Amino acid sequence: MKDVATLLEAMKAAGVICDYAVFGAIAQMRYTEPVATLDADILVLLPEASGLDVLAPIYRYCEARGYAPQGEAIRVGNWPVQFIPAFNTLTGEAVREAEVGEVDGAPLRVVGAAYLAVIALSVGRPKDHLRILSLLDAGSVRAETIAALAARHGLSERWHLFKQRYLDG
Repeated sequence: MKDVATLLEAMKAAGVICDYAVFGAIAQMRYTEPVATLDADILVLLPEASGLDVLAPIYRYCEARGYAPQGEAIRVGNWPVQFIPAFNTLTGEAVREAEVGEVDGAPLRVVGAAYLAVIALSVGRPKDHLRILSLLDAGSVRAETIAALAARHGLSERWHLFKQRYLDG
């Protein structure tokens, strides 16, 4: 994962991306028990993009440094890395508010636990519901914090239904 952290910081320094944050299962491991995953998901804030392929500059940058595309990902060491542009105000805020961790001496920005929970709530798959429950169970985030963040992003009804289904019964 150190290679991924180093690449991300280099991309940021070169202006290929404005900022980034690890999210998904890799980020979850910062706050809960380890979970199985096959790839690293990276939310990115991009400079002004033009054209349909907003990720093309990332792929060109990586290829020029010997990192090969592999399906929807780019292979960085042992990790397939998927770059996902921040796709709404919630994910953009999650990147801007990311926590800075460290991997073998290299800085790595990681989406905070509350944002992980609310992003999972917005997606709403069964595995996302499990992610929220795991974050709550680990004490990484409080229900009140999720409720407030969900409300700010128009997800109060989803939070209410989640709470009713999993926490109030």
